[in-house]
Parts: sequence; structure tokens; C-alpha cells
Amino acid sequence: MKKVIITLFTGLVLVSCSTTKTTINDLATQTPISTAIDLTKVKDDKIPVIINPGRFTVEKVVYRLPKVIPGTYSISNFGKYVDDFKAYDYNGGLLAFTETDTNTWTITNASNLDRIEYNVNDTFDIEVTGGIGKDVPFSPSGTNIEEDNYVLNLHGFIGYFDSLKNNQYKLDVTAPSSFVRSSALQSTGTTSSEDGSTMTTSYLATRYFDITDNPMMYGKLDVEEFQVGDIKIVLSVYSPNKIHNAKKIKETMHKMMLAQKAYLGDVNSTPRYDIFLYLAGQGEKSPKGFGALEHHTSTVVVLPEAMPEEALAKSMVDVVSHEFFHIVTPLSVHSEDVHYFDYYQPTFSKHLWMYEGVTEYFASLFQVDQGLVKEEEFYTKILGKIQTASGLDGTMSFTKMSENILDKPYADNYLNVYQKGALIGMCIDILMREESNGTRGILSLMKELSLKYGKNKPFEDDKLIGEITAMTYPSVGEFLNTHVVGTTPIDYNSFFEKVGLEVAESKVETNYIQNAGALIVGGDKENGTIFFNNLVTENSFWNEQGVLANDVIKSIDGEIVTMKNANQIIGQVFSWKPGKEIEVHLDRNGEEVVIKTTLTQSYTNGNSLKSKADVTKEQIALRKAWLKG
Repeated sequence: MKKVIITLFTGLVLVSCSTTKTTINDLATQTPISTAIDLTKVKDDKIPVIINPGRFTVEKVVYRLPKVIPGTYSISNFGKYVDDFKAYDYNGGLLAFTETDTNTWTITNASNLDRIEYNVNDTFDIEVTGGIGKDVPFSPSGTNIEEDNYVLNLHGFIGYFDSLKNNQYKLDVTAPSSFVRSSALQSTGTTSSEDGSTMTTSYLATRYFDITDNPMMYGKLDVEEFQVGDIKIVLSVYSPNKIHNAKKIKETMHKMMLAQKAYLGDVNSTPRYDIFLYLAGQGEKSPKGFGALEHHTSTVVVLPEAMPEEALAKSMVDVVSHEFFHIVTPLSVHSEDVHYFDYYQPTFSKHLWMYEGVTEYFASLFQVDQGLVKEEEFYTKILGKIQTASGLDGTMSFTKMSENILDKPYADNYLNVYQKGALIGMCIDILMREESNGTRGILSLMKELSLKYGKNKPFEDDKLIGEITAMTYPSVGEFLNTHVVGTTPIDYNSFFEKVGLEVAESKVETNYIQNAGALIVGGDKENGTIFFNNLVTENSFWNEQGVLANDVIKSIDGEIVTMKNANQIIGQVFSWKPGKEIEVHLDRNGEEVVIKTTLTQSYTNGNSLKSKADVTKEQIALRKAWLKG
């Protein structure tokens, strides 16, 4: 279908690219916006961008890069990475403009505007040690400019005119012919330079949203494809030191996504899904924000390259499964705030509990439903979310927090979207299973909502809870109004009781960096050091080694530990297994302490979910329906 569209609009594209005036009454609002990115002309680590909007008949236009993008719930200010902004008239002269704010340029005498040109810095290079910094984009939403790798989240390069967000966009990306090109936005054709050294790939987007929703990765990539039902999966991997490869990661992704598809059943909202995996090295300019950002039919993942194979596989399962479940919501079920997203002055839906929380719940539940993990592992994850949520504000209205997520104090509670939000999904699931004798759950609810709305029809934000109540049961509506709209904390034990489970204190296995999900290390930004906090004495392994609170970690297995490389090294420690030989050097008030030993299993005191001794047949049946559909 896109090939047909590009043919139909060829004539209009040629007009928009012309530098001569025309008397045809062809307003810019009727013309595809022609854009170009040239990776062969990078200078001072900046990519040149050209924007040709076609003919304007008004005298003033506003051009913007996004302040906020969908799915991030934080300020990114992509305009601050733009340098040397220029507006040209049809004679090649410069037009006056005003940089109204960080992300906005107002151009006067716009009826003479032929094109805009500017250079763009990448975001990976300026992420700060110990985090990604104030208003610096989360790494998976950011951009990278390297000799052999380009992460092209297009919202970081291409902006929009206020009045033309619904115009089509024609995009040309020029790169060395040797580069592998991977894009969620499908190509409409390629042309090569006379000497064959460069190649320009053309794309067509139906509106600006499709520019922001379809990331690309260019360079020395490792690409694998596989089929999951009728969905084609394209996995693109960049591993700078070739530590990991797409073929091995594909095995994990294929198994996982087959299970997801089996769990989802007849949900088919996309014929193709792209996974872009950037594995970060340990340099100062490597990205620090590990995780993923969902798009409607793709996801960008950033993880440390130093992760062992097993740990990387587990992280990919947890991270990508979450992002893939976004094909249910917000792709198929979303509000007007999402559908008509404002990149400059966004408003936010009240229902992050559904977009992120239910999605996170699905990413955990499907693994036990499909036999990828045992019930005990699922229970541990649920208890971990309860523990983390207990450190946040459980009395805050979730809908009010969602609607005001950029503002304090709500922004500080954002982590609860993935903790209490997932637990909200669990509670609704158990309630629906109870009310329907096990035949309906939250997945069936989301499918019903998908049928009612779908990707092209948003719901009204204020009406959703009423609609869910009408589609389900009064108990679900009461729960949502009390614990999601309202401020009453959730008594999770009452839901565990329904399925014959209880929380019991016990000795539980843990790793060497956490106690049942709680970190036992902290960072001292002033001194740039990492130290053990007071929880270390509750970790049996370190306690047996005599480690004390405030011991500074100087080196691990010969590698100096600082705030700069903490993410990578802690990621390695997280993956340690019993039997491994280690050598750790500590600084205890100026005295060196050396621990050279073989790892044994570490334990901590914690809670576990266990079946009640007096469990009934009805509770067992409800538990089976909850965990196994």
C-alpha cells in the first residue's frame, strides 16, 4: 500500500522540492514534507538535517522538535541538541527567525520559505555519570552518532510545523553502502551514488506520529528474522565488541514470543515487530539509562554489553516481553491524550495503571501461564513489587498521579506505575476470575476493549472506569474507584486469601547485590564511590565475609569500581552464581579489606507466598484459573 501512495504523490513531492516559485494553489497543508538525513556528512559528531515543507501562504510558521515524546512521561527537550539552525528562501538567502524556546523556532516571511537546515548532536554522549541527567532523554528514546552505529530515534532529528503534524513525511537517509539498515518504517526504495560508495534509502510516513513511532538503526549491525504466528519479528543487534550476537539472542526471543503469542491468542494488531538492541560498552560516552521504550510495532532496548549471556537473556525476556505486550495497550486501547499526543504541551491520560501497569503484569503472568517460570518465581516477583511499592506513596490517587506525571510530587512516584500498577492488574484479574468462576480475567477484558476501540478509535479518559465496570462486575468498579481513583491502600492479603495463598516469613535465596529486591549498595556522588549500605548485614554471604555498612567497594575482580562504571560492574555482580571465585577489595575507614573466596548461595530474611495449610478446593481452582488461564 505504501508503494502505491508514493507513486501517487511523486508529482507533489517534486513540487515541494523545487526552488522555483509556482502559481499552483498547492498549500503546504496538502504536500508531503520532504526531509533528509545524511550520515556521510557528519562533522563534529553532528548530523545535518534538511526539512522542505513545500509552499506556505502564511507569513509566520512555527517549527518544533518534541519537548516530550509518547511513552516516556518525562521532559526530553530534543530541541537543545539542534545547532546552526537556518531558514532559506527560494533564492538561497537567509530568512529571519526567532528561537522562541529550547524546542521552538518561529520563522517570519514564511511564504518565501524554501527549506530549513540544521545540525543535530546525539544524546548518548552527554548522559551523565550515575544517571541520565536533568531533561536528558532516557537512553532508549535517545540518539547515537558513532562511526559504526547510528541510533535514529527520528524524534531526535526531525520536527514538525504546528499546522502540519498530519501531513505525510517523505524521508531520505543517506549512508555508506556498507551499512546495514534496519528500520521499523518500511523503505519505499533506494538509490546509489555514481561511485557506489553511498546509498540513499527513502521512506514514507503518513503523519508526524509515524516519524516518532518508527525508530531506525544504521551501521555494523547483526540482524536476524523469525516468524511468530503471522507476525514477522526483526531483531537488530549492535554489540561494539562483538560479545553478543543476534543469532543467540534470537533463540531466547523466539521462545519467549511464541509463548506470548500463545498467551495472547487471537490478538493480531501488527504484521511485523522490530526489536532494536543497543549493547552499551563501558566508555564515558556510552549510554547509562538501561531499559526499553515501546513503540506501536517496535521497541528500542539499551543494555550493558558486559552482561553475561544468561543475564542478558533474562533481561531481554523481562524487558522485551513488557514492550511487546504494548500491542494490546496503548496500541489497541488508548485515550484521546495518547491518540492526539501534543509533543509541546502534552496532556496525560489518567490510566497509566493500564498502559504500563497491566502491561507489566502481563509480562510476568504470561511466563508462569506458559511454563517459562515456576509459580514460586512468579510469587517472588509479585512480593518484590509489593515491597518496592511500600516505599512509595500508596495513598496517592493513581489516576491523579497519571494525569500529572510530569509534576511534583507525582513525578517522584512514577516508579509505582510498574509496581502498584502491575499489582492493580493482578487484583482486577483475581476479582474477574472469582466473579466468573474462572472463565474471565484481565486479558479477556483487554481483548473486549480492543474490539470496542482498536488502534484508530480512542476512548474518553473520564469514561473508561465506568465502561470497564459495565463490561465486568460491580466489584471491579468498586475496586477501581476505591484504590485507583481513590486513596485507599490495597490490602493484598485479601486477594491472596481468595486464591489460597498467604505471606509467610522465611529464609529466601537472594543474589549478591540485593536482599529480596532491595539494593544493598549505594553511591556517593561527592566522592564518586560505591559502598555497601546497612542492609549488607542481612545478606548471608557478605555477612559471613565480615562486610560492614559503609565499606567502600574499591575493586571487583581487578576492576576499579567508580560511579562511572558502576552500572556495568553491578550488572555483572547481579549475574554471579555460586561456585564462582571472586576477589573484592574494600576500603574501611582508610584500611584495605580483601575478600578472596568462592561464592556460596546467599540468603536473607524475607517473605514468601505459600499455599495455606487449610486451602479449599474452590481456592485451588481459582488459583489455577488465575495462573493458567
